[in-house]
Amino acid sequence: MPDWSYQTLFRPLLFRLPGRVARSVTLGAIGGLSRLPLGSFVIRTLGHMEPAPLLRSHACGLAFNTPVGLGGTVDPAGTAHKAIAQFGLGFMEIGPITVQPVDGSASEAPIRLNKEKQLISYPAYLENNGVAATARRLAKPGHKLPQFARLAPMPGSTPEQAAEQLLIMMQQLGKAGAAGFYLDILQQPMELDDAFRLLHLLATANAPADARLFLYVPHSTPENMLEPLFASADLTAWCGAVVGEARNNEGKLIVQPADKQACAEKLRLIRELVPRNSFVLKASCGAYEPQDALDLMAAGADYILLHGGLVFAGPGLPKRVNDAILHERVRELSDPEPPPSFWRHWGWMCLLGIGMIFGGLLAWIIAETTVLLPYDEAFLGIKRDALHHWNHRLVHFMAHDRITLAGTMISIGVLYFQLGRHGLRHGMHWARTALFVSGLTGFMSFFLYLGYGYFDPLHAIVALLLLPLFLLSMRKNPDKPFRHPVNLHNDRIWKRAMWGQCCMVVLGFALVIGSIAISAYGVTTVFVPQDLAFIGLTSDQIAAINPKLIPLIAHDRAGFGGALFSDALALLTMALWGIQQGERWLWWTFLIGGTPAFYAAFSVHMQIGYADLVHLSPAVFALALYAAGLVLLYPYLMRPVNAPHSRRSDQTA
Repeated sequence: MPDWSYQTLFRPLLFRLPGRVARSVTLGAIGGLSRLPLGSFVIRTLGHMEPAPLLRSHACGLAFNTPVGLGGTVDPAGTAHKAIAQFGLGFMEIGPITVQPVDGSASEAPIRLNKEKQLISYPAYLENNGVAATARRLAKPGHKLPQFARLAPMPGSTPEQAAEQLLIMMQQLGKAGAAGFYLDILQQPMELDDAFRLLHLLATANAPADARLFLYVPHSTPENMLEPLFASADLTAWCGAVVGEARNNEGKLIVQPADKQACAEKLRLIRELVPRNSFVLKASCGAYEPQDALDLMAAGADYILLHGGLVFAGPGLPKRVNDAILHERVRELSDPEPPPSFWRHWGWMCLLGIGMIFGGLLAWIIAETTVLLPYDEAFLGIKRDALHHWNHRLVHFMAHDRITLAGTMISIGVLYFQLGRHGLRHGMHWARTALFVSGLTGFMSFFLYLGYGYFDPLHAIVALLLLPLFLLSMRKNPDKPFRHPVNLHNDRIWKRAMWGQCCMVVLGFALVIGSIAISAYGVTTVFVPQDLAFIGLTSDQIAAINPKLIPLIAHDRAGFGGALFSDALALLTMALWGIQQGERWLWWTFLIGGTPAFYAAFSVHMQIGYADLVHLSPAVFALALYAAGLVLLYPYLMRPVNAPHSRRSDQTA
């Protein structure tokens, strides 16, 4: 459920459901997908959320892939932790957890969402299944990320009772594999002396030797309590603090963007009181868009936990936050590496793209004039004029296949040139993957030409000439940090871009399916009913004219299907992984790359009179998606990231 599908399709539907039902449906679907044989592959493919090495860090003796974690209230039962762990997260929070279960689902007040204010209201802050059930789940997480348990005493507990409960839970959850504990002891109203006493009891108690303790600080904690607590308490046994969610006087949990300001103020205060680097600070509220995470880190946070932002912005928020943090870190590098030379790898891909463009133009000229090459006529044993005399539409039909192939070749050439110049040149992992997958399938599709026993020497020569360029472009091509500005806000332009991205992704998938169907027909029945109706002959009658006609036409169809498949994979990968605000070159690539393919498809059909609506309906559908995608993506891709924009973050879906 990437952002392009969440914002456009799923969120409007889910927000119409009761809060608990929406959460159950969402987490159940994501979790169920992750448990399927290829579920994890699908999640990684759709999201491409693998974090960059520069995001890795170490704290409290633990390694973190990214500084972004999951808040415990998002998925309290761990239904989808295996899937969510692949969203670009570095750690997980589980909790709050109490010794005994706290049932909030039976409450008359359900979980409520306010779309305009981006507010979530939970009826019971401490709702959980208890420590025993949590320990069983913690022992089998389904992922390898560090898990931190947020522990809270039962309501009304004295400091002595709270300390005893927390120690019991630490013992059980430590054995189950908890990496550390957030001690949520300041939520209940208590005097400063009671807080000191509880901290002293925990410091002198027989806690697990390897317990990593974090003090959980609600963002609503009064400063007159926080200052003496951090200034006077013995914090040597603590790894750090978590500034996070706060329950109100009614025992409810309210999650909203306004929490960011209070969270940032507490972070600054704690950082002033405990400035040492080994004291880790985590921000666990108020991050609804990448800019929020940057602001909280500027206020002193080392790590960010997401909750409400995931609900309102979508599952892609961890990746967007990671990209924003990565961009800040890369920008601070003093000596950025210069772009590699043209001949190292990316230039070879540019040459391959130019070769495809010239090859497509040559094929188009031939298809518009002679249609058949001398070796085609030699294979058939007849000349073009004789074939045209027997049935003039046969030659037109073959021109139709060859012109659409030519347009597709030009499209591939444009995509390859642009991906080489703007992608490989800057070490973009997704661009290299797109080119590798598309190029590999494209060269392998050459064997489809042999489906009916016809060997095309020109195609073979072109493939042999271009293959070395492809291999040279794939060598010595390491990934590099993304240095370009990234999107920071959930504004209207970003939301509109999600619709545009959805159009391009659907177009990519549609072209993949269509190319497979065309190739399948090319090596089996060759013709669809509309083809035979246009030609005015049956397959048997065509074979009777010349038994080698169908193999020649099959070669054209299979070749076009293979080329379209290669083109579709490149487009799909660009749409899934490459769309980033301010990437003007990507919009121009979509426009210039798609135009020759669509023009070839529609112009040749009109030119030869093959205007069957059923036959053309897939192309019309594809053109509509293409045009809509270009229009919707234009402001997002063409406007610089630092241009003025509306800060109305997330209005109605």
